[in-house]
Amino acid sequence: MAHEDLPVRIAASVLGVTESGYFAWRSRPPSARSVRHAWLTEVITAVHAASHGTYGYRRIHEELTSRHGIAVSRGTVQLLMRRAGIRGLTAGRRRSIRPAAPGT
Repeated sequence: MAHEDLPVRIAASVLGVTESGYFAWRSRPPSARSVRHAWLTEVITAVHAASHGTYGYRRIHEELTSRHGIAVSRGTVQLLMRRAGIRGLTAGRRRSIRPAAPGT
């Protein structure tokens, strides 16, 4: 808040929080979940890069659980990939060449 030249007192009152609550939040260490998510995002990025950008969340989840032994849900992998802007390649539409109908 202070970096935008807005006094903490005014910003806190607009947001409906106390000044001491804001400063307590700001000095709080990162939670275990956010630390784990940051680490998992790094691992997911490495696996995605190793696949040359082809793996989506299903394959990355499989790679993490089977090869790396990391216990993580598909939903978490999907969430972290979305937040990091990582996307797998989608397969193109396959067209089959159909033979001409008999008699034409």
